Amino acid sequence: MRKIVWLFLIAAFALAGWFAWTVLSPVQPPAQTVVMLHPGYSTRRIAAELASAGVIRNENAFVLLHYLRRRSLKAGEYLFDRPANTLEVQKRLQRGDVYFHTVVVPEGFTMFDIARSVEAAGLGPAQDFLNEAQNDTALIADLAPSAPSLEGYLFPDTYQFSRMQTMQDMAAAMVRQFRIVAREIGLTQGGAPEAMTRAAFVSPPPAIELADKSHDATEVSSDLQRTVIMASIIEKETAVPEERPLVASVYYNRLAKNIALDADPSIIYGELLAGSYTGALHHDDMRFNSPYNTYTHAGLPPGPIGNPGKSALEAAMHPAQSDYYFFVADAQGHHRFARTMEEHNKNVAAYRRAMRGQ
Repeated sequence: MRKIVWLFLIAAFALAGWFAWTVLSPVQPPAQTVVMLHPGYSTRRIAAELASAGVIRNENAFVLLHYLRRRSLKAGEYLFDRPANTLEVQKRLQRGDVYFHTVVVPEGFTMFDIARSVEAAGLGPAQDFLNEAQNDTALIADLAPSAPSLEGYLFPDTYQFSRMQTMQDMAAAMVRQFRIVAREIGLTQGGAPEAMTRAAFVSPPPAIELADKSHDATEVSSDLQRTVIMASIIEKETAVPEERPLVASVYYNRLAKNIALDADPSIIYGELLAGSYTGALHHDDMRFNSPYNTYTHAGLPPGPIGNPGKSALEAAMHPAQSDYYFFVADAQGHHRFARTMEEHNKNVAAYRRAMRGQ
């Protein structure tokens, strides 16, 4: 009997030693190892995935440790790139220390640009995000009921996404950030109409003049959409924040006089939609048949041509007071503004001379 007890004790100590060694000794995963643990996975399935990836020594020890500790494990994408023991791995899963992919959306990026960034971050095919951006307008139905896509409402920022998130989750996060900033600057919740009514620009036409707070939700939504469209053009025309209110004044002045906007970026965007953009704009493109061609179609284009940042949105809401109708680059990263075509032609000639001299 005593011999049996001793054998039992020896076996127990051996088992305890094995368990302690298995749980506490670090494991070096092969290179950078990513493990996807989906919602609904059992503890046994999680242990099997980790063991198969070379992250833990033994799945049975992992399961036993889990039952001893009784802590919930969180689903997600986990990156293992350094030695860790089973206890440390389990603590990570309890904290939900998941791996996120960074997606940077600069001001002015189009939905096409964002889709490529999503793919480059390893979050899925660009076309999948593009399909979401082009079709899921329900995400902004209250803000822009007639919007042709999510373009203009995918706010520029730096985002952290997991591969556990869907393309809709990612687009919704960008739209949510737009809502936060729009509310902050008074573009939503009744702020935009009042702000734009106070803005000083030359004889704004009724078609783009924003309503006061007595207008209904449909009118306010229409005002917001026009503001975002204008902001997207401003964003594409200049990267200099202090110039944006002046650029806005030029376009509002032209709208007031029913003068075509002649905005090159809008043509580029129309060609992007048509899949015909070659990477450069040529003289023949000015005749491109598209409602986004602001050389041949008066007024604003039917939708935003990119995703504007806060500064461009504010410029669209609060344009400068000016009597400018033209502007052209000065070859130094800024623009020269003009009141007349004669003055503008001189600025264009100066720009061309500067470019030839570079």
